Amino acid sequence: MDGFTLIADPTRRRILDLLRAEERDVGALITALGLPQPLVSKHLRVLREAGAVTATVAGRRRVYRLAVDPLPDVLAWVTPYRQMWSASFDRLARSLDEEK
Repeated sequence: MDGFTLIADPTRRRILDLLRAEERDVGALITALGLPQPLVSKHLRVLREAGAVTATVAGRRRVYRLAVDPLPDVLAWVTPYRQMWSASFDRLARSLDEEK
């Protein structure tokens, strides 16, 4: 599954946002999301299979964290836009400085 399909689902985006802040086990994700365990586990499986999250076993718990490079195709697509916007803001800043 590509990164765009992965983040098209709002629940998966919320999970990624939560894991961006800190690693969490399934119970913590269930509490934070307010969703039933089977639904959270389904989304975690999709995210894990896509390589967006990783899981480690800690005793009886499975702890999830954001992968090192979770959405490379999304990043590759958005980077040129970010560079364009950054250059535009730099030009605006220079123009405003010149007006002073």
